[in-house]
Amino acid sequence: MTHAPGGRPAPKQRNEIAGVPIRAIAIVVIVALSLWFLFANLDRVKIQFWVFTVTAPLWITLLGTLLAGGVLGWLLKGRRMK
Repeated sequence: MTHAPGGRPAPKQRNEIAGVPIRAIAIVVIVALSLWFLFANLDRVKIQFWVFTVTAPLWITLLGTLLAGGVLGWLLKGRRMK
């Protein structure tokens, strides 16, 4: 344990809860909610593109949208950090 001047324990960092980073907690919560949402939508739906229509389980469509959003966020994060 690190100590602050005067021998007192250093205060916990604000970006941690019980030693676990808040970012990790947020990721776990978002993944759990996403999985719950995917498996709550198992019905088959018609997806109409410009030229053709596809019938597929809604969870596959939602998963594709989630993955596309994740890739887009990852790509935009890379641009922001430069």
